[in-house]
This record gives sequence, structure tokens and C-alpha cells, in this order.
Amino acid sequence: MASTAPKGAAATPLVRLAWRNLWRHRQRTVLLIVVVAYATLSTVIYWSFIDGYEGSVMNAYARYIAAPVRIASAAWHEDPDPEHALADLSVIEPVAQVRGVRAVAPRLVFPGLLQSSYAAVGAEIRGVHPAAEGRVSQIPNKIGEGRWLVGPGEVVLGKELAQRIDVRVGERVVVSAGALAGPQALGLTVVGLAETGVAGLDETLVVGHLEDARLLTGVATATTLALDVPRGREGEVARRVQEVLPPGLEARGAWDLVGPIKGDIEAGKAFALPLGLFLGLFAALAVASTIFVSVLERTREFGVIAALGLPPRRLGTLVTYEALLACAVGWGVGLVLGYGVAWLLASYNLLGPLFAAVGEGFQETGLADEFYGAVRPAYILYSAITVAVAVGLSALFPARRAARLQPAEAMRSA
Repeated sequence: MASTAPKGAAATPLVRLAWRNLWRHRQRTVLLIVVVAYATLSTVIYWSFIDGYEGSVMNAYARYIAAPVRIASAAWHEDPDPEHALADLSVIEPVAQVRGVRAVAPRLVFPGLLQSSYAAVGAEIRGVHPAAEGRVSQIPNKIGEGRWLVGPGEVVLGKELAQRIDVRVGERVVVSAGALAGPQALGLTVVGLAETGVAGLDETLVVGHLEDARLLTGVATATTLALDVPRGREGEVARRVQEVLPPGLEARGAWDLVGPIKGDIEAGKAFALPLGLFLGLFAALAVASTIFVSVLERTREFGVIAALGLPPRRLGTLVTYEALLACAVGWGVGLVLGYGVAWLLASYNLLGPLFAAVGEGFQETGLADEFYGAVRPAYILYSAITVAVAVGLSALFPARRAARLQPAEAMRSA
């Protein structure tokens, strides 16, 4: 008479046997767990690196070139001309109260001509409030020679730009601009040379005092407001800020400011996806091959188990359960280690100095000397897919081989 026991109840003794079998062969089991844990660890770190690259490029752009969140008139976003400056700065107070906004700094950005005694170059000049700028930008922390701005009459240049026009700290330069009321020029003292390490920025950077920028342009306010917000929350905070802005002003997060860089980042992630799938499949094959070798080594043992009355199909199921249990343990270990490493990479700039040591090739990617990893729940799914494929392959090949064993032949094997 057919058994009326539920399938789950019938499977429970087989699961117990599979668990005991794992620890009867500790060396093989530990090896399998290590292989699965390594595959999971590699998957988590790989995607932490890929997502971290995107975030680090965005952070470099936000902290050196644009801003984490930038407020400007809609007209200025389309045509960055001082005539499209902010009508007033009354929005600073309500914006500063928005959740996630940690600091607000006014900037007056305009095109001008920078002249030394030996050369002249066109440049985009950034007029800033020295104290406020240090809360939204990393440039004040990247002064390689001299110091940061203190008051009007001073200017900070990118180191390569200073070399190009042959000017040193303490020397004078002239900045000329087309003001709203006509051409204006102002002599400024170079007080610092910035070494940001960001490709192109050290060749173009000109930062002066906000009051000098107002004299040169005739603008009494600022062209933009730069906001400091937590890394990774730029878009979210920008949407909140937009709700308190009057008509005609727009708040944009760094991702909406990067322009062509966005296409490069998206192309890089599109390439990373098939590569990640290939690595995951390779890891799954490595796990399945480890299980297959284990089945080959245990042929005699399986013959004895079959001779004791375990049906061939159940024997294949036993191998699948063993693979599933070992992979589950290895997956858990790999997740703990993987997320631990990912958290370290996301919290501390461990990779930045290492990659910066490779030289200009690293800088040309748009990164500064900071590179942080990422931590996202999706990595659990990515690694789980790898483990699921490995278990599936184990059921398809090693388990089927075990199910087809003939007890007499298996017991005679060496």
C-alpha cells in the first residue's frame, strides 16, 4: 500500500541524513563551503566595486566641479550667464531647513580672462564665500601650496593652470570680465595652488572671493546655491528642496548635472552586467564541479547506501540535499564576509590611495583620490542566483550520476 505520509515528512529524514553525511566528510564539506563562500564573497565585492565606482565618480563631480545639489534659475541651467543670476538670496533660510541639507553656499560663476605678466587664458571663474565653500566642496582641503581664501583681493588657482601662465603664490594676476554695466578688471593676489587630482580641473580652476566676483560682474546676489547633502541621497534631497523653492528656480542633484559623464557611467554598468553574469556562472560551475568530484570519490559509499535499501531516485535527492545544505552554509558565510568587506570599502577610503598610485589613468576616469564601495541589499539576490545555479547544476549532473549507480558495481569500485 502506498505511503500516506506527507512529502515534507518523508523528506525530513533524508535531510537529516544529508546533514549528517556532510559532517562525516568534514574535509570535503569544508572545501565545498569555502568554494561557495568565496564565490559569494566575490559576487558581493564585485558589485560593491561596480556600484561604488559610479558613486565615487558622482562624489568627485559633486565635491569638486559642481555640487551635491545645486539651485539656480531655470534660465541659468540652460544658459549659465550672470544675467540669469538669482534675483535674491532669501531662499537660503527655507532651503537650509529642509531635511538632509547640511550646508548652503552661494556661488557666482562667470566667464572671464585670467592674465599674468607672461600669458593670458580664458577661464570660468568661481566666486565663493570662503567659509561656506569649505562645507560643500573639497577644494579648500586640496591646497598643495599656499592657503585657502580668507578675504577679497585673493584668488586660488589650479596648480597646472598656474604653471601654464607662469605665476606663483604671492604674485598678482588680473581677472577681466564683461559685467552687466560694461567690462571690468580686477587685480588679485594668488594665495594658493590647488591639487585636486581630478582630470582637467587643476588646468582650469580659478576661485576668488564672492565680493570680487560681484564687482566684476555687477551681480549683487549669486548665480547658484551649492548644497551639502549626505552622499548617495542627492536626488532625494533635491526633490525635497524643490518643494520649497519659488517658481523659476530648480534644484538638481549631482546625477542631473554630470552631462556626458552620465552616459559613460551607464555604458560601464551595461558592460559590467554580462561580465558579472559570466563570473557568476563560472563560480557556479566551480561549485558544481567540486560536488561532482565528491560524488566520484564516494561511489563505494553510495553503493552501500543503495544496497541498504535507499531507492536510486532518493539517492540522487540525497546528493542534492547535501549540495543544498553545504551551499546554504557557504552562502551565509560568504554574505557575512562579503558585506563586512563591502561595509569597510563604503565607510573608509581604502581603495582611493591604492588606485591613485596608478597615476593619470585613474584620474582620467573622473575620480579624485577617493574611492568608496557600495552596500546594497540587491547583492544578496545576485549571490543567491549564483548559489541556486550551482545547486541546479548539482542536481542535473552529480545527483543524476548518483541516482544511476548500480549497488553491486559501485561497491566493487576502488
